[in-house]
Amino acid sequence: MEKIGIITDSAADLRPEQINSDIVKVLPLTISFSDGEFKDGVTISAEETYQRMETEYPKTSLPEGSDMDNALKYFKENGFTHIIAVFISSGLSGTYNAFMNIAADYKEHMTIEVIDSKTLSRGEGIMVQLAQKMVEEGAPFKDIHQAVAKKREQVEVYFVLDTLEYLIKGGRIGRVSGTIGQLLNIKPIIHVNQEGIYHSVEKARGKKQSISKMMGILEKTYLAKGPCNVYIMHGGSPAEGAEVLAQVQKLTQVKDSYTDQITPSLSVHTGKGLIGFIIEAL
Repeated sequence: MEKIGIITDSAADLRPEQINSDIVKVLPLTISFSDGEFKDGVTISAEETYQRMETEYPKTSLPEGSDMDNALKYFKENGFTHIIAVFISSGLSGTYNAFMNIAADYKEHMTIEVIDSKTLSRGEGIMVQLAQKMVEEGAPFKDIHQAVAKKREQVEVYFVLDTLEYLIKGGRIGRVSGTIGQLLNIKPIIHVNQEGIYHSVEKARGKKQSISKMMGILEKTYLAKGPCNVYIMHGGSPAEGAEVLAQVQKLTQVKDSYTDQITPSLSVHTGKGLIGFIIEAL
């Protein structure tokens, strides 16, 4: 009989109440300031991260190898036979590759499938939640692996930032253009493409217009084809997130929706003021 566990990372932006901790282990990414290292969302909050970033730019890194090892050890010692792991895009983090190396030591004890989500935030989280739901329903491991990998085709992530400064500092600029446009208040609308890296799809003058354009993309490209779940992620701007959510909830084809704060490690690369649309086609 299959006993299936799930491993993911903190970039999936899942709330504690969305996770069944008996079968899902979340590996916190690492945030490093001059006075020490912090575990993403565990020993440092988003608000504290923003406050510290006013005087110092931190670095982010993979979850600790010991955390990866401990998660695998937990499942092995508790009789799990199969593991499905879903991680932040390998184009944005080395977590996927690092875990593959550590997991190799456990493959004689458990069947392990590792999925590069090629996305992040709630986009990655949607894939994890599907895996969790299917495990709880008793689905076969093979079916879960196939369904979660396919789910990526139904998930899209778009966002706009107050500034590109932090993407540039963190080396995550990808194919995003428009850095000179910052002087003119030009805001690129950034999309996570199927390769799992950032690129700009449109530009707008000012934040308000860029959010309006993202609403247009949502309606014309996705809702026009059928119903979607839409999640509005924000970076330290809950009022703005709630305002955008209210607009989204007026659209008839939108099913599930909510707004939430992105995790501290993602905040490091975006700075304060992010507004993101996570779109799940149904």
